[in-house]
Amino acid sequence: MAKQPREEFSTTALARTDRFDAWNQAVNSAFVPLSVAAREPEQFDGGLINQTVGPVFLSAVSGTASHVSRGQKEIQANDPGLVKLGLQLRGYSVVAQDGREAALTPGDFAIYDTTRPYDLYFDDAFRMMVVMFPPEALHLNRKSIATLTASRVSGRQGLGSLTSALLGAVAKQLHEGSVAEAATVSDALMNLVSAVFAERVPPSSPLSQERLALMERIEAFVVARLGDPELTVSDIAAAHNVSVRYLQKLFEERNDTVSAWLRRQRLEKCRTDLVDPRLQMRPVSAVGMHWGFTDASSFSRAFKSAFGYSPSEYRYSYRPA
Repeated sequence: MAKQPREEFSTTALARTDRFDAWNQAVNSAFVPLSVAAREPEQFDGGLINQTVGPVFLSAVSGTASHVSRGQKEIQANDPGLVKLGLQLRGYSVVAQDGREAALTPGDFAIYDTTRPYDLYFDDAFRMMVVMFPPEALHLNRKSIATLTASRVSGRQGLGSLTSALLGAVAKQLHEGSVAEAATVSDALMNLVSAVFAERVPPSSPLSQERLALMERIEAFVVARLGDPELTVSDIAAAHNVSVRYLQKLFEERNDTVSAWLRRQRLEKCRTDLVDPRLQMRPVSAVGMHWGFTDASSFSRAFKSAFGYSPSEYRYSYRPA
C-alpha cells in the first residue's frame, strides 16, 4: 500500500449543490470503487480524513444518510484484494456481506472484504473509522475471513472493547493531527484486530494451515522455555499475538489444555534427565528446578501422579524395559 501523508477533505466550504458529488468522488479516490446514493443529496454534508501508517490505511469518514455499495461492476473496475474494518463512531449503520448483516452502534465494529459485494447503510448523520489492510494481517485464510464478515463485534466487552478503545484513540489522533507513523502503531492495532477475529473462528472447524503453523510456533516457543518457572499461559498467548481464550481453544481442539500440555513436557524432560548417566550426581530437586519446578514437593507429587513413581524411585529403582 503506497505511503501517503495525512489528507483532509470537507464539504463545508462547497456550495450545497456540489457537496455530495465532491464527497462521493473523494470517497471513491480514497478507497476502492464504490456506488453511493444519498437520501437527500442537496442536503448532504460530509468529510474525510486519511492517512497511511505502515501497511494500514486509516480513514475517518463522516456524512449524512446514504447507502454505499460495492458490486461486481465496481470490483471489476479495481480489486486490490483488501479487507476493511468499520468502527462506528457516531450514528448507526448496517454492514451487509455474505448473507449476513451487522447492525453497529457507536463502539461496535465489523470487517468486510473488498473482493466480494457489500453494502453499508447509514440512516442518519454518521461518523465511521475505516481501517483498510491486506488479509494477511489477520493471519487467517480467505475462507476463514469469509465466515467472519459482517459480524458485529461489540465494543463493550472482551478484546472488542480494547480494540474499540484503541481504534477510537487513533481516530481522535487522526482528527486532531497526523497519527504517529511508527511501525508500533500499525502493529499494535493489527495485533489486537487479528486476535479479536482469530478467537471468533469456530473451534469445531478443522484447523487451517495458518492455525496449524501457529500451533507449531507455540509448541516450539514453549519447548525452548520449559526451564522458565515464570512462563505462563498469558505469556505464551502474548508472544503469539492471540488472546488467552483463543490459545485455550486451540488446545481444546486437541482435547487438551495449555497448562496440562506444558506440565507434561516438563515432566518428560525430567524423566529423561533422571535416567541419564551423565546427570546421576545431579540432585532430584535440581532436575525438577532445571525444568521449571521450583517446589520439590510439588514436583515429586506431579511426577508420581504422571508415572507412578516418585522421582527418586524412578532414578534408583525403576528401570524401564
